[in-house]
Amino acid sequence: MKDRSALLSRIYRLKLLLVGALLLILGLLAAALSEWLQGLEVSHLLVAVVNGLSDVLLVTGGIGIAVDFFTNRDRREVEIEQSRDVQKELIPDYVDAVLRGFAAQPQDMKRVATPDFLDQLATNALALRLGDEKFAGAIYAGLMAQAIRSPERWSDVDINVRLSSIEERSTAGAPRSSTSLLLFDVVVIWEYTVVPSARVQRFASTDDQVEFRELLNDLPATSTWYIPDGVADPSDRGSFEVLSYSVDGVDLPIRRTVRKHGQTYSVDLGDAVILEGKPIRVRHVYRTVVPRIGHRFRISLTQPTHGMRLVLDYTESDIASLKVGDMVSSAVPAQVKFLPDAAETDEVPMIYLAAPSSRSGSCGWSILCAMHC
Repeated sequence: MKDRSALLSRIYRLKLLLVGALLLILGLLAAALSEWLQGLEVSHLLVAVVNGLSDVLLVTGGIGIAVDFFTNRDRREVEIEQSRDVQKELIPDYVDAVLRGFAAQPQDMKRVATPDFLDQLATNALALRLGDEKFAGAIYAGLMAQAIRSPERWSDVDINVRLSSIEERSTAGAPRSSTSLLLFDVVVIWEYTVVPSARVQRFASTDDQVEFRELLNDLPATSTWYIPDGVADPSDRGSFEVLSYSVDGVDLPIRRTVRKHGQTYSVDLGDAVILEGKPIRVRHVYRTVVPRIGHRFRISLTQPTHGMRLVLDYTESDIASLKVGDMVSSAVPAQVKFLPDAAETDEVPMIYLAAPSSRSGSCGWSILCAMHC
């Protein structure tokens, strides 16, 4: 920009010199013409006109151009200052018009704003609302990590959980007598709408804490269950098994692999689902076991989620009472409702979440159920 301005300035000065030289030459020619006319004894009026023209050309070409040439820098500075004053007066109106336009039409902002600019704009807006720039920066950094950079966002999530009382058997198949460990058999049905980020979806179980932590970093492609040593064998179907997986009502094949410390179930969604980038309705069913001794059962959401309903049925268990506590980060509080006592079931019908919210920590949202057996 500076090079272009310097080039234009040089061209202007060159043109000014050429015009000045031309006017000087014309002025000299007019003076010579005046002298020649005087020798011919023509009208004094014509001679006076030619002399006047000669003086004008000489003055304009010499003194006028010289003055303009030497005062050009000062004149430009004055023009720049005047332009700056006008801009300062108009900038608030420009900014107000731009911000109002962006607020009314977010797509206009998308065309002209970079991600970094949008991040800074959002942080500044939070700082103005909160009155604390540092706090606003921390909040937006958490939002970036948990929601904006999240590979998937779920919506219209339906979770159905059925708890049944069972007694764990030994690896040889015989019931454990004095050392028998009481367990709950858990069948969970998930349904949600999502634009998938990974072609292959995996469900893994393990009793190795190191492997468990490593698999947690593969969210949302891999969902991992940690089954502590002594509770059950994580490589056994009786401990964990994916029963079905469907996309938009179409069942997909499930491949099972067994490892030393667990097992993995894999489902291939196919290239078409990923390339289209459109929302799909996912439904998968799995069963697992949880120890009854802890009196706790937790359902976690690992992705930002909009709208959730949980139905918990413990009809086939010997749970005497159950309390539900939600640890959900949402502007809309969860609604927990039990069926009336007259109903012949122990079902906990619903927990509604109607507002979008980011997941909290690496475990996501949690619904914690405390059971009294």
